[in-house]
Amino acid sequence: MQSPRNISDAAQTPNTGAIGRAIGVFKKSGGILNTKRAVELGVHPRELYALRDAGKLERLERGLYRLANAKPLGNPDLVTVSHKVPKGVVCLISALAFHRLTTQIPHSVYLAIPANDQAPAMQYPPLRIFWYSKPVYESGIEEVTMDSTQVRIYSAEKTLADCFKYRNKLGIDVCTEALNLYRQRGRMKLDQIEQFARVCRVERVMRPYLEAIL
Repeated sequence: MQSPRNISDAAQTPNTGAIGRAIGVFKKSGGILNTKRAVELGVHPRELYALRDAGKLERLERGLYRLANAKPLGNPDLVTVSHKVPKGVVCLISALAFHRLTTQIPHSVYLAIPANDQAPAMQYPPLRIFWYSKPVYESGIEEVTMDSTQVRIYSAEKTLADCFKYRNKLGIDVCTEALNLYRQRGRMKLDQIEQFARVCRVERVMRPYLEAIL
């Protein structure tokens, strides 16, 4: 006969079927889930902890897990941030790097969030937060798939306008380099750049730089 303690321990331990279902949920979700979403999909917290303790899950950040045997993430920082900050939009230097419009190497994830929102608390990766007004925040968002995760990021044209808006923080050389790299691609979407320049209220600032590359 089991002792009361053993009975209690058994009740707390997920069975093999529950563990298998939890792993299946992770696989269907691209191998990565935060705790809240996992619970919504039917994974009990004790199953998460059992999988973590067994080495089946690895913790990317507080409350964010992925299957340990999944292939390495190609963009771990952006994927982690996208799961932890759903409202965040990758912007400025990080967006330039994604669009290959800079030689800068971002040491933080540059992230735009709505004005008046509270800054997210994350241990890793480091964030550099920018609070955007509603029109600026909502304009030019694209969704790209990275490691089975939808990542929100500003388009190349919107990012150019954003960089000129924040030229005093980034440096005008970053802006002009990005514009020159963009021109080298050909097929410039000047109408979109001008549209976003108006939204960001930098139309007059950008005009001489645009005229110089035409």
